[in-house]
Amino acid sequence: MPLSEPVARSPIHIREIRCEGFRRDDGLFDIDGRIVDSKTYPFANRFRGTVEAGDPVHDMWLRMTLNERLEVVAAEAVTDKHPYPGCGDITPEYRALIGLRIGPGWSREVRGAFAGIRGCTHITKLLDNMAVAALQTIVPLLKSEQSGENRRPPQIDGCHVLRSDGAVVREYYPRWYRSGAAD
Repeated sequence: MPLSEPVARSPIHIREIRCEGFRRDDGLFDIDGRIVDSKTYPFANRFRGTVEAGDPVHDMWLRMTLNERLEVVAAEAVTDKHPYPGCGDITPEYRALIGLRIGPGWSREVRGAFAGIRGCTHITKLLDNMAVAALQTIVPLLKSEQSGENRRPPQIDGCHVLRSDGAVVREYYPRWYRSGAAD
């Protein structure tokens, strides 16, 4: 079901976020994320001159390489377009993702590591989307490959519909269902 019909309006700002997941030939996984912001009108930028309508204000990339345990084993960030001199200088700091594990507490750890002047607001926000892409890339693949293992699916209790006492878990993951609150 689409959103309701909007009132008459004009576009001003566009933010595009794209995340892609890959299985590497060495058995690891790459999650590539990109965030692009653009305006629908030209504007003056002291550093770049005129930024034309549709040209990126921000164009930033991040790649995380993960193992099967969802641990970051490599990280690389790049800033291609930015509004201020020095924006891209922070990208090497994202190597601090190495050793972190996507799971409970991920967002808290990321915010702690890259809050304020220790990171780039845009790249740090991109990491939440990339974590979801990593789960969508890796967990179903490993689930099918390791169907005989006794691992609790990490998505259980990750959102309201996948709560351990809910109808979806009861139907799709009966082994991990726990009765409790009403469905």
